[in-house]
Amino acid sequence: MKKLEGKIALITGGSSGIGLATARRFVEEGAHVVITGRREKELNDAAALVGSNITTLAGDVASLADLDRLYAAVKEQHGHIDILFANAGAGTIAPLADATEAHFDQTFDVNVKGLFFTVQKALPLLRDGGAIILTSSVSNVLGLPGFSAYAASKAAIRNFARAWTLELKDRKIRVNVVSPGPIDTPALTTTTGLTAEQAVQAAAQFTLQIPMGRMGKPEEIAAAVTFLASDESSYITGVDLAVDGGMAQV
Repeated sequence: MKKLEGKIALITGGSSGIGLATARRFVEEGAHVVITGRREKELNDAAALVGSNITTLAGDVASLADLDRLYAAVKEQHGHIDILFANAGAGTIAPLADATEAHFDQTFDVNVKGLFFTVQKALPLLRDGGAIILTSSVSNVLGLPGFSAYAASKAAIRNFARAWTLELKDRKIRVNVVSPGPIDTPALTTTTGLTAEQAVQAAAQFTLQIPMGRMGKPEEIAAAVTFLASDESSYITGVDLAVDGGMAQV
């Protein structure tokens, strides 16, 4: 039997990178997946790549109205959720001396506010015994120049998991965090604000800090998320699983 046979899973930020890789893996393991993102075309392209057992719903996690609309559609179409992968995130480079209010607000609106209400508004649909996985980052324990707002937002996610593990224990809902290291995804150039040349330089610099000597692949994060979503991790809750090639571990 497949690991997620018959499960309904919702993935935010599911149109590319880690979210898309996880959607593909979830479907391979027998789940029906709902992916969300802000851009309809990218969602449709992602769904075409996955091929089957996937539903797309456009919306911005930082908008509570969009979240209400999203969950109303999920309730109508599927009735419940078994797995929530709160993966949507944002992070542009801005040194402390140069950071603007707009930069700070965007980072926290998506990574903190958006994730908080993504989980809160999912609770009425989330089945008892379900699984919540949150995407943080190894930056939650590292100092990364230019990423202070991003790192702080990811540290908040780690603490959400600690509190929610206790708040949801009576419903037997497990809450865990996956913290990727540098991952080879389009986000390195599309969301960080780096040029293509700067992204290559950043990747080379990151690689020097990783004991395994390479950046990770989205599929490697997807494998970890699938483990945390499945019954194979039935005695695991409240953890922060670093998938970082050792970057923050040694």
